[in-house]
Amino acid sequence: MPDLADLFPNYGSEWINTQSGRIFARVGGKGPPLLLLHGFSETHVMWHRVAPQLADRFTLIIADLPGYGWSDMPESDRDHTPYTKRAMAQTIIEAMEQLGHVHFALAGHDRGGRVGYRLALDHPGRLSRLAVLDILPTYDYWARMDRLYALKIYHWMFLAQPFPLPETMIGGNPDFFLKQKMASQTKSKNLDAIDPRALEHYLAAFRDPSRLHAMCEDYRAGAYADVDIDKADRDAGKKITIPMLALWGDAGIARAAATPLDTWKNWATNVSGSPVDCGHFLTEENPDVTAKALREFFSAV
Repeated sequence: MPDLADLFPNYGSEWINTQSGRIFARVGGKGPPLLLLHGFSETHVMWHRVAPQLADRFTLIIADLPGYGWSDMPESDRDHTPYTKRAMAQTIIEAMEQLGHVHFALAGHDRGGRVGYRLALDHPGRLSRLAVLDILPTYDYWARMDRLYALKIYHWMFLAQPFPLPETMIGGNPDFFLKQKMASQTKSKNLDAIDPRALEHYLAAFRDPSRLHAMCEDYRAGAYADVDIDKADRDAGKKITIPMLALWGDAGIARAAATPLDTWKNWATNVSGSPVDCGHFLTEENPDVTAKALREFFSAV
């Protein structure tokens, strides 16, 4: 197999030691630190079209979540503890501290957004600002699940099934699964918006059985512990108090369940947001509008 393309020329590469293993990140740009976290089925590479529009204003740390991309895969347990968003958020804090960033801004898409809002709730002094892309809180997804929504995000139920069911079925044809799922979540219902070089990065992960298992563990944590952790905060009335931005695809996943901004107002005291003309993959389907919104939000004082 040919080497995967470098979509971040002139960026540094960091393998950062944490208690959960090494975190891989690309680092570049100048200015205050802005951490960019990817979502499921993708890796840090998903930011390659947005990063050039932010790098003159921010020092970008573009990381792979635990179990994804080139980051290490923590050994799991019966409760999927290392893959809870609480554990991932703690790992991300450790990694950022190793890079010298105790206080930083964060933008996260999909799973990365879940790590982001959990970090904001658990460690409110760490973040200056938070942006989440095309998600609602995990608790709300499960609480609002109905027939149509379950059909749209079938992978939530499927990937959370006990080992080895999803790993075995996806492993039989990982390219088909990934391409079919990603295409179904774009506004155009095809992969035209996904750079073929980036797609090769995503496919490489799905072709690796151990990494596929890690991704399933992420969703198993999402179906159990993450829901309970969210519910505890919701019941206690705990809210995100830092400035928060919610962006979502006007044909994306979050909008299918509810009005995203109204939902986030139940979880945050200072949140704004708007739809973007795209499906689920904002940074690849409509990178210019997404980058502009992020730049304006994180540049605000």
